[in-house]
Amino acid sequence: MTADAPVPDDVVMSAAIATAGRLLLASLFLFAGVLKLTTYAQTGASMAAAGLEPVSLLLPATIALELGGGLLVAIGRRGAALAAFVLAIFTLATNYWFHDFWTMEGEVARLQGSLFLKNVAVAGGLLLLAGSQDQQRR
Repeated sequence: MTADAPVPDDVVMSAAIATAGRLLLASLFLFAGVLKLTTYAQTGASMAAAGLEPVSLLLPATIALELGGGLLVAIGRRGAALAAFVLAIFTLATNYWFHDFWTMEGEVARLQGSLFLKNVAVAGGLLLLAGSQDQQRR
């Protein structure tokens, strides 16, 4: 392709789909980060109840990860692959402390099991993004 040649439709469509996917994945973390900022005390209490201490360090770090990582994923440029990888690990780790359905019974266990599997799927999408961003740099 020369500089004056039109970009093929499939390339444009692929880029649009990738952008939509990045924005959808990022929205989860951006929304969560903003929510934690607006419910800081309640989120801190929830973290402490789950045994995540010291909240004074972990909560700001979590907010920074969700907002910073979410922005990097949304933009899709330098750092997006690493951000997606770190967010995938973070998402899987949250399952242990916040979606431990195996310790529950009944409807609560089913709901937490569903949230657990949603997080596994999100982590899978983030890992796919991390891998594809790495391939695009080569």
